[in-house]
Amino acid sequence: MSIEYEEQLAGSLVDSFPKDFDYGVENMDMMQENLENSPSADNKPRILLMGLRRSGKSSIQKVVFHKMSPNETLFLESTNKIYKDDISASSFVNFHIWDFPGQVDFFDPTFDYEMIFRGTGALIFVIDAQDDYVEALGRLHLTVSRAFRVNPEINFEVFIHKVDGLSDDHKIETQRDIHQRANDDLADASLEKLHLSFYLTSIYDHSIFEAFSKVVQKLIPQLPTLENLLNIFISNSGIEKAFLFDVVSKIYIATDSSPVDMQSYELCCDMIDVVIDVSCIYGLKDDSNGNAYDKESLAIIKLNNTTVLYLKEVTKFLALVCILREESFERKGLIDYNFHCFRKAIHEVFEVSSSTQRTGAAVQSSPPSSSGNGLARLKSAALNGTPRSLV
Repeated sequence: MSIEYEEQLAGSLVDSFPKDFDYGVENMDMMQENLENSPSADNKPRILLMGLRRSGKSSIQKVVFHKMSPNETLFLESTNKIYKDDISASSFVNFHIWDFPGQVDFFDPTFDYEMIFRGTGALIFVIDAQDDYVEALGRLHLTVSRAFRVNPEINFEVFIHKVDGLSDDHKIETQRDIHQRANDDLADASLEKLHLSFYLTSIYDHSIFEAFSKVVQKLIPQLPTLENLLNIFISNSGIEKAFLFDVVSKIYIATDSSPVDMQSYELCCDMIDVVIDVSCIYGLKDDSNGNAYDKESLAIIKLNNTTVLYLKEVTKFLALVCILREESFERKGLIDYNFHCFRKAIHEVFEVSSSTQRTGAAVQSSPPSSSGNGLARLKSAALNGTPRSLV
């Protein structure tokens, strides 16, 4: 496998995280006071991580958003406080993650649970697949039914976690059983309109990143537009698969309409790791200033099965990772031209402004102008790289 770089990356990803991380709240009273006094709390949706004790909630958060090694999570202490984590790793996807300890009764009459659910975009309930999940299913039903009555717009996600220790047949049977029991409980409570999404996850592979990608995508109202742009791009460039990645978390915020193959997704994630690791080691400037990922970042990896992985910078925090064949990559000029049009279209869809935030939106954006030429040029790109006029 060979790697080609067209520029020397510099710096590290430290600056990708906010310097004023508010990583903990001592108790629920302080958390409520913090929310009421914080003007930014209403501008970003909340993702709630709930579940019984030792189900793996904190490990998920550490591995996905704080780059902790899965083996290091074995030494994490059990969460005994409600943690609020401001995830600002991407300019496009901004949200709070609240990690609830399993032993806390957040339905206590003295606690304003309506305030919690009213501003929530997604509720993730984590179930330990290696443990007896009867109690977890009871807590799941109580939690989602109460939350649905407060805010029917919440996306309810169930992570069937720690499946790395189960056989393939056991995984399928466990998912089927949990799915059946959870939906039967909802039907008995006349909550047929409440939809649960189920994912098999583990921190020891890429399944947790893919599951979180699906959760985050539901909070992005521009997702259909992004998918359409990716479809136009790959169809005109001879590309088999394309992902739009948040570089820091390796969450893909969009992909084209073709099915996602887990192996392809893992290849793209590994490519991002290789690019960042190599650039941090060999691309540091003498003053150690700058980022490992910048506007000129580009990498090409050629595999021994005639497959090419192609990474290019889209924005400060987003990268386009493509999978294509060597014969298609021979038309690199065409691909680069179409990418230029694609990149301009993305910037038209997302015009990020730090001074203007939309309340309750997962993405700070403004709609593309009708006169924007990036989107029009992308739609009008011909297969030979020559732009044609729109009819």
